[in-house]
Amino acid sequence: MRWATAKRLFLLAVLIAVTLAAMRYTVPERIGLTSPGSKFRDVIAPVQNGLTWLGRQGRYIISLPVSMVGAAERCQAMEQEIERLESEKIQFNEYLIENQRLSALLGYKKVMAGNYDLLIASVIGRDPGNWFGTIILNRGFSEGVKENMSVLTPEGLVGRVIAVSASTCEVLLITDPRSGVGSLVQDTRTPGIVEGVAGAAGIARMIHIPNNALVEAGQAVVTSGQGSLFPKGIPVGKINNVQNEPSGLFLSAELYPYANLNNLEEVMIVTFVQPEAITVQPETTTVQPENTTPGAGG
Repeated sequence: MRWATAKRLFLLAVLIAVTLAAMRYTVPERIGLTSPGSKFRDVIAPVQNGLTWLGRQGRYIISLPVSMVGAAERCQAMEQEIERLESEKIQFNEYLIENQRLSALLGYKKVMAGNYDLLIASVIGRDPGNWFGTIILNRGFSEGVKENMSVLTPEGLVGRVIAVSASTCEVLLITDPRSGVGSLVQDTRTPGIVEGVAGAAGIARMIHIPNNALVEAGQAVVTSGQGSLFPKGIPVGKINNVQNEPSGLFLSAELYPYANLNNLEEVMIVTFVQPEAITVQPETTTVQPENTTPGAGG
């Protein structure tokens, strides 16, 4: 037993001596290393590297569950932030598009101030059973809106007011079969009436065109100003094709409206026509069509 105890004490003393020697030869303040110190450091360097690697791996393993929980929370927070930014982006784009539409309306209103008094209105409803028939606007008689006032966009004619309440009004679109708009082929001054076509979404036609008139696809059609419903010179649509009417006395033409009646959001109501904008139609020899379409005029 005594020999074993002495052996242990001897080994402990050797270990302490080696440790003190290592501390002495590796002290940071030393400018240089002696040859034994340099060799000793080279010998123990792999051991130190191994212990350092084991320490790092241990810390990683211990901290991994905590890091996973933190990463999941950060990932969820980032996803929520991305969703918020996407929503804000959509709202921003909507505001931008609305601002562009309103800027176009205000610009057109300013340009046409010498001809019309225009009231900007928003579309708040449509007839789901007759999408191209009527729309509801957020303006009524409390703001001066009356029946038969013209409604338009910067692109062209939309229709006319047919019913008014205190804060809303109903507009009959030019693509409704009940509508009738006195019109002219712009370059030839050929007269006719533009009406809606039943069952043909978004399409109108110009009827009662004299059969000897020079009418062809691509020509522009504008309001004639005859009557009291629509001011003269408002763009109505572009002719797509021309055919003979069954009677053989007149021609008719399929017409694509200039105003995008399928996507109306804001429009303008003509509340007043300046006297200088009312022009007298020159006397011409034309065939006067029978007024067979309800609401025809303009």
